[in-house]
Amino acid sequence: MANTASTLTDHEAQQVARANAGGLQPVVFVHGLWLLPSSWDRWAQVFEEAGYAALTPGWPDDPRTVAEANARPEVFANKTVGQVADHFEAVIRQLKRKPIIVGHSFGGLLVQILAGRGLAAATVAIDPAPFRGVLPLPLSALRSAWPVLGNPANRGRAVALTFEQFRFAFANAVSGEEARELYATFAVPAPGAPLFQAATANFNPWTEAKVDTGNPNRGPLLIISGEKDNTVPWAIANASYKRQARNGNVTEIVEMANRGHALTVDSGWREVADTSLRFVQRVQAAVPLH
Repeated sequence: MANTASTLTDHEAQQVARANAGGLQPVVFVHGLWLLPSSWDRWAQVFEEAGYAALTPGWPDDPRTVAEANARPEVFANKTVGQVADHFEAVIRQLKRKPIIVGHSFGGLLVQILAGRGLAAATVAIDPAPFRGVLPLPLSALRSAWPVLGNPANRGRAVALTFEQFRFAFANAVSGEEARELYATFAVPAPGAPLFQAATANFNPWTEAKVDTGNPNRGPLLIISGEKDNTVPWAIANASYKRQARNGNVTEIVEMANRGHALTVDSGWREVADTSLRFVQRVQAAVPLH
């Protein structure tokens, strides 16, 4: 398990140093497939203005910009859930304070993995990808993942979504004009391996797509579900919540009306950010985070 600073990029090391020097409660944002850390920039500003130190680490080898990512798609290939979780653990272990962690989609799965390792003061998992033990598989979720799962060779590849695929999987709840803007602004290729890991998790006892939901040091957890999300419909989010609710810590779920999978980056992103921030502030007020 990664626990040194050697795997951090210069940018990540600078963010860690800034958070440690400032002494504020850190918040680590974890992106999912087909997005980059820059997708969190507006969220980071909101949390900074609320008095937190925001960090936006990448997955290993993430390019800095969408243009660079689309020019060099091969850098995304062969990233696994376990590898990415270990990288974020390496970032977190350099922080002097246990962070709040916020993740979207596969980032929502990753933050639950990290919380299950006892690394989170509080966690927000937004439209989280499923883990071992989450059984529902709605047809819309299968269709959203089919551009990757439809070809077994994609396990070792980076896969880009066409606009039509992005529209169904991410941007079905916004206008066509906004969907095209989101696609141009945020969409990048993504590794195929994590989708295969999630799809086979319930058949593989050794899967990396598993969460220790029983850890008493998990901390408070909020799951946010977009009502119109095709990629992670309510059935998946709620099944994740039901497994997490067995934990003795605060566990909550909220559904955001009329929102799709792009809810963290589309024109309604601020409502989701504010919902996340209010949860964090509320649990922090009830039990000071350490």
